[in-house]
Amino acid sequence: MSPATETEEHKALRSAVAALGKRHGRDYDINTLWSEAAKLGYLGVNLPEAYGGGGGGIAELSIVLEELGAAGCPLLMMVVSPAICGTVIARFGTEAQKQEWLPGLADGTRTMAFGITEPDAGSNSHRITTTARRDGADWLLSGRKVFISGVDIADATLIVGRTEDARTGRLKPSLFIVPRDADGFERRRIDMELHSAEKQFELTLDDVRLPADALVGDEDAGLLQLFAGLNPERVMTAAFAIGMGRYALSRAVEYARERTVWKQPIGAHQAVAHPLAQAHIDLELARLMMQKAAYLYDSGDDVAAGEAANMAKYAAGEACVRAVDQSVHTLGGNGLTREFGLASLITASRVARIAPVSREMILNYVSHQTLGLPKSY
Repeated sequence: MSPATETEEHKALRSAVAALGKRHGRDYDINTLWSEAAKLGYLGVNLPEAYGGGGGGIAELSIVLEELGAAGCPLLMMVVSPAICGTVIARFGTEAQKQEWLPGLADGTRTMAFGITEPDAGSNSHRITTTARRDGADWLLSGRKVFISGVDIADATLIVGRTEDARTGRLKPSLFIVPRDADGFERRRIDMELHSAEKQFELTLDDVRLPADALVGDEDAGLLQLFAGLNPERVMTAAFAIGMGRYALSRAVEYARERTVWKQPIGAHQAVAHPLAQAHIDLELARLMMQKAAYLYDSGDDVAAGEAANMAKYAAGEACVRAVDQSVHTLGGNGLTREFGLASLITASRVARIAPVSREMILNYVSHQTLGLPKSY
């Protein structure tokens, strides 16, 4: 498949997932939808067939999330559980870790959260202070995390910590599987204005004792393993944003076709029609970059995928915000009512501008990595 076209199998997947999303709609129950999507094989479509997955890649998983979002029922934990955690374990986990986690992640019976963000580190992953130190054969993990999604429903959290390099003494990133009931692992729900089925938490790790096999992958390959999860996260965030933008736009177009104030529907007026058309174009362009990023990642080109994934996330976040804003504006006062279900998206649409990395940091990335400009920090 080229990054600009979809196979017949991908088109069929889009159609099938869209039908599932339509059955559930905006008032979906997250547990019911998660279970049904799992039974149909959608949650683990990117995971290896040998462990119960579909044998596909991020291209297929992003289709699932986008189409559910376009139907008004996105599953945010898809970004975290199969895309980040499933990918990292599939690529770098031990055979025992794969056997333990991947079948459950694929069939929806187990979920995993992902903890990287810290209160004082912001976008600077080099300032992560969560550290792991050896204690005999075990690890002791201490630190804090913030804005971690779905910890209350996850069986474990994949925590990004730092271990000491025995040769240099410097700290390097490492990934640890922390069970939800581990001693010293505490969570506090963050009171968010954002309305979402998945809740946000602050985590405290106070000398959490973990066995040696809680470490995922090679202790010396931290950055490689970390970005193996972060690139799919950016692609999936783009899918989340594009789906949301498509949902808002579809509601606005439907309204503009039917709402008549003078002699013809308001959609006949260019002042209404053109901004909606522009929003559609922006979403389609963002999808093209998302497809390119997924294609590059699935083909094993991590470096090119990193650049494309960042661009896709940026483009999709901007397109989503504009689509939601224009959709609400098209409905006027009705756009702010619960009946039409668009007002809550004003807040939700900004998530893709902020998380998992801000648009400004993506512009920094493109400035430095793509254009070769000097750093300002």
